[in-house]
Amino acid sequence: MNMIVPLSLDMYLPAVPQMAKIFSTNESTVNLTLVGFFFFMAVGILLFGPLSDKYGRKPLLLGGTLVYAAFSAACALAPSIGVLIGARIVQSLGAGCMMAVSTAMIKDCFEEKQRNTILAVVQAMSVIAPMVAPVLGAWVVTLSGWRTTFWILAVLGALCFLAVLALQETLPGEERFTGRIIGTLGRLLEVGKNKGFTTFLLSAAMLSAPYMAYVSVCSYIYINYFSLSETTYSYYFAVNSAAAILGPICYIKVSKKINPNVMMSACVIIALICGGLLLGFGWMAPIAFLLCFLPFTIVESAVRPFSTAILLNQQEQDTGSASSLINFTHTVLGSVGMLLGTLNWGSYISGLGILLIGFSVISLGMWVLIHKSSMAVKGLNG
Repeated sequence: MNMIVPLSLDMYLPAVPQMAKIFSTNESTVNLTLVGFFFFMAVGILLFGPLSDKYGRKPLLLGGTLVYAAFSAACALAPSIGVLIGARIVQSLGAGCMMAVSTAMIKDCFEEKQRNTILAVVQAMSVIAPMVAPVLGAWVVTLSGWRTTFWILAVLGALCFLAVLALQETLPGEERFTGRIIGTLGRLLEVGKNKGFTTFLLSAAMLSAPYMAYVSVCSYIYINYFSLSETTYSYYFAVNSAAAILGPICYIKVSKKINPNVMMSACVIIALICGGLLLGFGWMAPIAFLLCFLPFTIVESAVRPFSTAILLNQQEQDTGSASSLINFTHTVLGSVGMLLGTLNWGSYISGLGILLIGFSVISLGMWVLIHKSSMAVKGLNG
């Protein structure tokens, strides 16, 4: 289920530059199929995580996977860009449900020592999808057109639905929230009141923005700026996505040897350096652009399981709400990055470098704030 989201974003990326011509519209309007999906997925994440604390994990997952599959098919049948954007929004709500509830299930099923490893494994699996998706998408688009990519997503959604039917419920009835629905959503505020939780979450999630800005503009950079074919672009994208597997692997290897404060500081500093390299050298050639961005891909993919493990440890209860806030914040900041990435920078490469530096500085500022204040973050300062 965690692989569904990157597949939904990346499989049809090779066709995005063409879709403006297909639907007789502009690039910004076509990008709403990406930004709209990402933003409303965040809404789904925020809603369904807390609701799973009240109604259980399995019923929510059944509904989420069914909605995702049905509206993936609606995307494939869309007669206009407006219908496609609308279908993508509803599809994203199902994806948000799948993402939030599946993360909560990890805490339901595993103790802390195992949980950290499982989160890293899940993160590694979720980056296999963006490694394969654009290559597969380029072949599919070339052979049968962009609509087939959404039929593939519909089939995958249906398979997830069948898999959920075989799952056991992981949240016993006696552990569920018993108040009203509005009270269930109110647990989000209770979790958010934890200043250490919220500040550390924001510090880690800031790195999602420049990464998703890259996802939204890389096809234009490789295809339009560097004049690569859709297939060649997909290989560059796949190499960068493959590097994302290294992040969780590195986290598993070093988590017991390196202080988490050192790890987080190093990741943010590397992100800052990558932003400078993009501005200085990213415009020279496709390989230069790839190599300048690659180290950031690795550290961003390491920060996600590292921060999620620490954040889930802050909450003894309200796991669904904590999971929702974690995924929601990463997703909202990612959608902000996608919007900012497609602004008229003159050069998408320069804009990406500026965004990478800017969001890294904000992340570093919040990281410093945690250590200069009295905020308690279990696992960082005791």
